Amino acid sequence: MSERYSASGLMNPFFPDEVTFGEKGVTFKVSKLFRSTDNFVFYSDISGVEVDTGMFFSTIRVIPRMRPEIIINNFTKGDAKKVKELILQRVQS
Repeated sequence: MSERYSASGLMNPFFPDEVTFGEKGVTFKVSKLFRSTDNFVFYSDISGVEVDTGMFFSTIRVIPRMRPEIIINNFTKGDAKKVKELILQRVQS
């Protein structure tokens, strides 16, 4: 069973970024106007997670080992905190 979190539709109503949790790893979908990028990272390959919180929305920065960081934008503060907690729980398991 997978859990999915989507960015707020206020900033980008047609192409929100998404985070999907799977059994072995997490998929980050970063959407732009005419393209999207899916990045799958095994939980064991994640070395850190940072959340930058603004006045209304948060940015989640995932730091995988041996790859560039993945940045996903416009999540609510609560969703960003929950995504970080879930990733860190599964990384430590």
